[in-house]
Amino acid sequence: MMRALFSMARPILHALDPETAHAASIRSLSLLPALPPAPDDPALAVDAFGLRFPNPVGLAAGYDKQCEAPDQLLSLGFGFVECGGVTPLPQPGNPRPRVFRLPRDGAVINRFGLNSDGVAAVAARLKKRRGRSGIVGVNIGANKDSDDRVADYVVLVTALSGLAGFLTINVSSPNTPGLRDLQGEAFLDELLARAVEARDAADAQHGSRTALLLKIAPDLSLESLDAVVETALARGIDGLVVSNTTVARPDSLIEKAFAAEAGGLSGRPLFEASTRLLAQTALRVEGRAPLVGVGGVDGPEAAFAKIRAGASLVQLYTALVYAGPGLVADIKEGLCARIRERGFERIADAVGIDAAELARG
Repeated sequence: MMRALFSMARPILHALDPETAHAASIRSLSLLPALPPAPDDPALAVDAFGLRFPNPVGLAAGYDKQCEAPDQLLSLGFGFVECGGVTPLPQPGNPRPRVFRLPRDGAVINRFGLNSDGVAAVAARLKKRRGRSGIVGVNIGANKDSDDRVADYVVLVTALSGLAGFLTINVSSPNTPGLRDLQGEAFLDELLARAVEARDAADAQHGSRTALLLKIAPDLSLESLDAVVETALARGIDGLVVSNTTVARPDSLIEKAFAAEAGGLSGRPLFEASTRLLAQTALRVEGRAPLVGVGGVDGPEAAFAKIRAGASLVQLYTALVYAGPGLVADIKEGLCARIRERGFERIADAVGIDAAELARG
């Protein structure tokens, strides 16, 4: 049904400004009943970060920024949904226009700049869904004008621990000036140490267990990747999300006019670089923490490549703009077919099987 509805709605949505269309889709979803999704094939179940995921296909941060419709999104068949990015204080983000479709490239460029209702509003929405099934995570980031960005993450972790299955520390958005500097070894070590301390204190108070993930940029050098992985593992981070959007502009882009727009590029052109970095990360992590593969997942083959590169879970967003919610079921069906073709009993058996090959690009 959702596939048919999207087919009818797509021409209307794509005739609108991208941000207006995005807001309309969120509003429409939030008005729908949150029905339980159809059961998944048991072969797709994944255990990661102390959580049991019914399938490995998640919605990436950036779509439900304010956590307005997580349960309706889970109804579409996602194994998990990541809301956000959320900042401590409300902020409007960058001036519009700030998002651009590149349809012939299957891509989007955005420079939202972490437009957020603020952590108090998001925490209130999460409290209302307490007791409901389904894994919801929250992507967290510092305010643009913050004098102490590490302290911002402590505020966010303290406020949201116990309300979400996982929190993703976002130090890799290209749209908040200076945020990626927190990926430097000294800054990152302090940030992760204080975030873990805040999480442990909050979880002890609430009697909960909130996983902490770290989301990294696709543009890291291998030397920087070595330091990031070593620091994350030493500080006890539960997993890594690879990767955020890229500031690079591949020569292969067809939509040259929009390619000049500032912001992070997502979608199909990001697939190769993000998958190579994912595999390189997997080789360094050596199974000590689960990975989430993001960037250019637009079908079963791309999703399976992320898993073969080392991802226990995958996320998508940009492809939904063009293919619609029916893509989720297509990917899950395709993953089941691929693991059976390879003789695996479950999707977890395929994690990292081709990491060494895919790390070479």
